[in-house]
Amino acid sequence: MTQADTTTPLLFTPIKLRGITARNRIMASPMCQYLSDDGAPQDWQLVNFGRFAMGGCGIVFTEETAVEARGRKTHECAGIYHDHHVPMYRRITDFIRAQGAVPAIQLGHCGRRASQHGPLKDRAPLTEADAIGKLRPWQGISASALPPTPGGNIPKAMDLDDIRECLAAWRAAAQRALDAGYDLCEIHGAHGYLIHQFLSPLSNLRTDAYGGDLQGRMRFALEVAETVRAVWPSDRPLFFRVSAIEGAGGVWGIEDTLALVRELKARGVDAIDCSSGGVGGDGPMPGVPRVPGFQAGYSREVRRASGLPAVAVGMISDAHHAEKLLRDGDADVIALARGLMDDPNWPLHAARELGYAGALKLVQEREAQRLRLLEQHRADYPQGSAVAIPYGPQEQVAYSWDEGIAARPGPR
Repeated sequence: MTQADTTTPLLFTPIKLRGITARNRIMASPMCQYLSDDGAPQDWQLVNFGRFAMGGCGIVFTEETAVEARGRKTHECAGIYHDHHVPMYRRITDFIRAQGAVPAIQLGHCGRRASQHGPLKDRAPLTEADAIGKLRPWQGISASALPPTPGGNIPKAMDLDDIRECLAAWRAAAQRALDAGYDLCEIHGAHGYLIHQFLSPLSNLRTDAYGGDLQGRMRFALEVAETVRAVWPSDRPLFFRVSAIEGAGGVWGIEDTLALVRELKARGVDAIDCSSGGVGGDGPMPGVPRVPGFQAGYSREVRRASGLPAVAVGMISDAHHAEKLLRDGDADVIALARGLMDDPNWPLHAARELGYAGALKLVQEREAQRLRLLEQHRADYPQGSAVAIPYGPQEQVAYSWDEGIAARPGPR
């Protein structure tokens, strides 16, 4: 990583990971859009993710992207399992890069969470009745034949052939992601998806080499990491997203995560994206309250125990809070998801709040030129100063800062 100077906010210092340098430490976190067509991105994705690059993010992830068709949660989820997907994603990565950001992809497989409706229908399982509307259900796969929720669809417990086929899908997807122009790849090992289903003793009841103790339950995750790293170029970084702890009633905790991270580091993973939740049950784990920076403690523990860069995400919306997390060594990168949906120009606004002199360098020069004029207008007419608005060659009306208008008197 590059060394930050003491005059620039750390949030706006570059970060170098292998051969890739991001212009700042703000990351647009992967957010599923549920608007793909047989896995393929549409205009929505170009505009949605493009606006985060235009707003000044250093790294822009698109969305969790399935490595095979059955690895999608819904029919509308993103995927990169056909060669014809590649140029569609290339259109997006070219645009993101042209705005000065690093295009990044999160590869994933939902496992037993397959064959659902989207969040607007409460992720209800698809049934044969849905097939009438061309939403035919399909069987998911998982470490064990356990439903994701009580009453949910039962997945197929993966045999060794299934595992080999799945690893081949990860390999092919990583190659397509490379061909599509992505500079950073992240493996999704969190949120109750397939990798997490192997990791958790609540969802993995196997008695073979892929189950049992922690080493056995980590085996599939580590093989995925090895598979992707073998394809992903040595000059490009590989991230891994973890659920540092499971959801309410879970068992997997931070010490398990630290053991996993040490093994991932040995296999060439460059940074850990720290999230939480996804698997629950009757265990003693309490739910995690959603407060600002609620997962930053996890990134701090990962960073200190492994020496790997770590990403903090979760309700971080204040620029000074983000800067403090970096300064205190709690994280190396700050990720926003819904915060960027609320304010796509958050990096620009954060730069101003932190007094970063290069704020306007975050946006295209066409926009920067007009924003400089806006700043000049504000400097020319300070709040509360005496201003008169002309209504004609011989008539001027006093401007009211309280009302935001220069109102002429009534009829004369």
